[in-house]
Amino acid sequence: MRALILVMDSVGIGAAPDASLYGDEGAETVGHVARTCVLGQADSNQREGPLRIPNLVDLGLGEACRLATGRVPPGLDGANISPQQFGCASELSKGKDTPSGHWEIAGVPVPFDWGYFPRTIPCFPSKIIERLCKEAALPGVIGNRHASGTEIIDSLGERHMRSSEPICYTSADSVFQIAAHEETFGLERLYDVCAVARRLLDPLNIGRVIARPFVGSSKGGFRRTAHRRDFSVPPPEPTILDACEVDGRDIVSIGKIDDIFAHRGTGRNGRGDSNDALFNCTLDGLNSLADGGLLFANFIDFDTLYGHRRDVAGYAAALEAFDARLPELMARLKSDDLLVITADHGCDPTWSGTDHTREQVPILLRSSAQTSPIGKRVGFSDIGATVAAHLKLAPLRHGVPF
Repeated sequence: MRALILVMDSVGIGAAPDASLYGDEGAETVGHVARTCVLGQADSNQREGPLRIPNLVDLGLGEACRLATGRVPPGLDGANISPQQFGCASELSKGKDTPSGHWEIAGVPVPFDWGYFPRTIPCFPSKIIERLCKEAALPGVIGNRHASGTEIIDSLGERHMRSSEPICYTSADSVFQIAAHEETFGLERLYDVCAVARRLLDPLNIGRVIARPFVGSSKGGFRRTAHRRDFSVPPPEPTILDACEVDGRDIVSIGKIDDIFAHRGTGRNGRGDSNDALFNCTLDGLNSLADGGLLFANFIDFDTLYGHRRDVAGYAAALEAFDARLPELMARLKSDDLLVITADHGCDPTWSGTDHTREQVPILLRSSAQTSPIGKRVGFSDIGATVAAHLKLAPLRHGVPF
């Protein structure tokens, strides 16, 4: 008897009830990707035809979309899907960011507002930058604005390599990102700078400091690497991971889960530089997961490579690639295992801007013990509560088991 939580990062299924407060009323990541593919409006050089994700459909993704929006996206109709198998949830936490979504999935809604940086140039407080340069022995920083990571690295990468000034930027999330060249600046030095920034930004309640290493030699040839590291604040309360650790359970975390939870209760971690590599790590982790254990995985490509870059064709291809590998996972599950597939927020690639979108998320289950319909849930914490009940752990403070 084991439990798995797979987070398809940013795979939202329709605007949350409070989406208008975020400028996201009408956002619908999965639905808009599916409709764009059917209409042939996705880049024809990258794909042709409708979205094909039969395994997710069989798990109830289309019906979860119906719960969230009142309609099933084109091509996602499925027959004889049990209501015990699918549902949807809207977030209680105020942010539409990665830590808030994951913490709430793990049973801890975020009760406070994160700190954010203004859309000015420069956007970071001068005293923070002065202290960062002094304490991290930097000649200065460049960027200092809201930006797309790939674009600002392409624009300022050559200057950074000449001057050793790291590229600092932010987004609509509560985040301070530092990009530096792995070879000319050094990976460990970048991590050290981020650790200093993490300490300096704690009083501002900034959720994450992210190291964004890259390689390449000139504009147009820079590429971010898989050595990203998030320096996050820890969750304010015990999560399902903490509950498992306290009870001596086996824990496997995949991808950036260990960073998101500030390496608290995250057990053995598997890393990969793509969704495909992360799926391999998930299979390996499942093979070694002891009875009573928890595997918690994040699949990041949907969000980072395609959602933020507003690449509909790429997003569709990523969904299809993930779907194609699900049978491998299903074949390795034991009869009493619980599998939950969900998401942490949306990032509609048809939406304006490059930020996350405030959306409901799917809840897709594979469980022989499931007996009652999941339906529409208020809060993601019901997922953590269900996992705790399945693993026969003490109930979490938040959430109601399905």
